[in-house]
This record gives sequence, structure tokens and C-alpha cells, in this order.
Amino acid sequence: MSTVKANPLPTAAELRSRFDAAPPYTVGIEDEVMVLDPGTLELAPRASQVLARMEEDPRFKLELPAAQLEITVPPSASVPETARALLEGRRDLAARADGLVRLAGAGVHPTSSGSGELNQAPRYRRTIREYGEIAERQLVCALQVHVAVPGAERALAVYNAARDYLPWLAAVGANAPFYEGRDTGLASVRVKIGELLPRQGVPPAIESWEDYAGALAWGATSGTFPDPSSWWYELRPHPRWGTLELRVPDGQTTVAGAAALAAMAQALMAWLGERHDAGELPPATPTWRIEQNRWSACRYGVEGDMADLNNGAVRATRECLYELLDALEPIAKRLGAGGALHGARELVEVNGAIAQRRVADQAGIHAVPGWLASRFLEPWPG
Repeated sequence: MSTVKANPLPTAAELRSRFDAAPPYTVGIEDEVMVLDPGTLELAPRASQVLARMEEDPRFKLELPAAQLEITVPPSASVPETARALLEGRRDLAARADGLVRLAGAGVHPTSSGSGELNQAPRYRRTIREYGEIAERQLVCALQVHVAVPGAERALAVYNAARDYLPWLAAVGANAPFYEGRDTGLASVRVKIGELLPRQGVPPAIESWEDYAGALAWGATSGTFPDPSSWWYELRPHPRWGTLELRVPDGQTTVAGAAALAAMAQALMAWLGERHDAGELPPATPTWRIEQNRWSACRYGVEGDMADLNNGAVRATRECLYELLDALEPIAKRLGAGGALHGARELVEVNGAIAQRRVADQAGIHAVPGWLASRFLEPWPG
């Protein structure tokens, strides 16, 4: 059996060097999209056939599910530039795939079986062997946003502080209410499917770069996660790129939705970076408290409540989000993402989960996949 040679594990000094060299608050995107049969609009395990049409274009790659592809958007200084590149990537992918498949964005497919074929690429063989049928259930799509935070110590402080806001981003980005043809009662069932695997959800606080390097070394020595790519938490310092990678939102139906979440993530990281510089960031919050809010985001999305992480006082999630967006708006405007951040306000009112349910209420759940596919190339208003 062939194996994949793991990348050498980074030392603490190497991690510091990479994050010290990070440019200020650039933003990149990894957009995981569903591959659908053009007739039935059910998941179709044809991703490798689509990729063969892409002529080794580095923007596109396979993922674990055989009915999923990823569009990668290199980092840029502004969210509008990133969004334009994402729309171009979606258009190019759809054009090359025409007649073979259709494409759609959401956290999970609303009506297909929750278990499906997997790509047998060498880099996935260990996951398939280790997790078996659980791996076959990982037919989930996320929007991953990379933000570069300049300075190693600043980046680590921002990482620890950003953990508090993961449930807020999850609520805005919730886009997976249906599973195997039924309403789960959740705003995002993707969260619960992911929890079948280890190292999911709110990540641990990291005290130092030695702490992080030690965690990665422990995973490699124990064989439980032999390389940093298997540190699957909803936020992680990316050792190769020197970015903080947010992995919490569901895949988004439109480029506008992806741009809104990218703008929110970029402005949040910059805001926390400025608070760090001013000495205003609090100590890292215990993970279990953040996980209480994570459940609310999973269950209710933007329609629930969030508990204050210090005193436990409860407020409406929408109230918390609007207050945060007010704080982020000046920074987003300075970064050129003011228009995209306005899209986040629209998602606070009607996120993907709410929109999918409205379609199902009007036309039935089996109309949702076609609605998702019809919006895949929707122009971004920015």
C-alpha cells in the first residue's frame, strides 16, 4: 500500500518565524462545494471526473467525499478582491463541468443519503482506514477563511480571543437544516456530523508556540493525528501559511454569503489585534463555556440566545451580533470590506438555514437542491 510522506513538523521557532512574516490581515478562502447529478440533483461521486477537466488548475482540488470539490482563493488584501476571485472560480468550474454535473453550496445536501463514496487518494487512506463508516458520513462542506495576523505573539493572542466568537460566526454561517430528506430541527446538522470525528468544535487555548508545536509532536508520536492537517478544530493556526484559519461556517450558497463571512472574519481578527496592542484582551475563556454558545448556534442559528462568557447573562443572538458588527464596521471600511460586511447584517436577519426552510415551506424539501444549484453562480453585488 502506498503512503503519503508527512511534512516535517514545525518547531516553535519556525512557527514564530512564519507568523512574524505574515502580511497584515490578508484574507483567503477555501470553498467546499457539492457535486450534483444534473438530472436528479442528488450527490454524484464524480468530483475526480470534473477535476480531470480542469487541466491541473491549482485552484481546484479533491476532498474526502467523492461528491465534493474545493475552490481555493489565494490571499489578497481585500475581501472584494477575494470575492471576485471566488466568483470567477465558481464560474470556471461550472463551465468546465457543464453537462457532467451541477454544483451547489450548503453545509450538507438536503435530501441525499448521509453516507457516500470517498476519494481513495493516498492522503485520505489513513482517515478511511481509521474511521470506516464514520468517514463515509463526512459528506459535509465548510467555508474556510484564512486571515493573516502580523506578528507571532499578536497572532497567538488573537487566536485565543477569537475562540469566544466562533459560535457567533457559526450562527451567521449556519446553512444545513435538512439531512436525508427531513428537517433536523437544527440550524446546522453539519456540526453534529463532524463531531463523529475527534478534534472537532472549539479548539483548546494555546499558551505558547512551544505549546502548539508540542501538541503537533504528540499527535505525530502517538499516531492519532500524524500531521497538522488533521488538527480539525473550528479555528487553527495554519503552520504552513502562517494564517489563522476559521473553519466554523457552513458552505455558503452564494458568493455574497461567503464574502460577508470573510469580511466579518477579517474585521474580527483586526479588531482583536488592535485590542491586543492596547492591552485589552482578556485571558482565554474556558472551552466549556464557549461550547454552551456553540450549541445555541448549532440548534438555533441567529434565532437563539448567547450567554455572556463571564457572568452567564443571556441575550438574543441577533442583539449580540449587531453589537459586534457595529464595533467591526469602522475596521471593515478601513480594510475595504464595508460593503461585504453589510452582507453579514443581511445574514443575521436571514441566514442560509432560514432561507432553505422558506423554500421548503413554499415548494417542499425536494425543491431545495435545485434552489441551491440555481444560486451557485449568483453575481456578487460588490
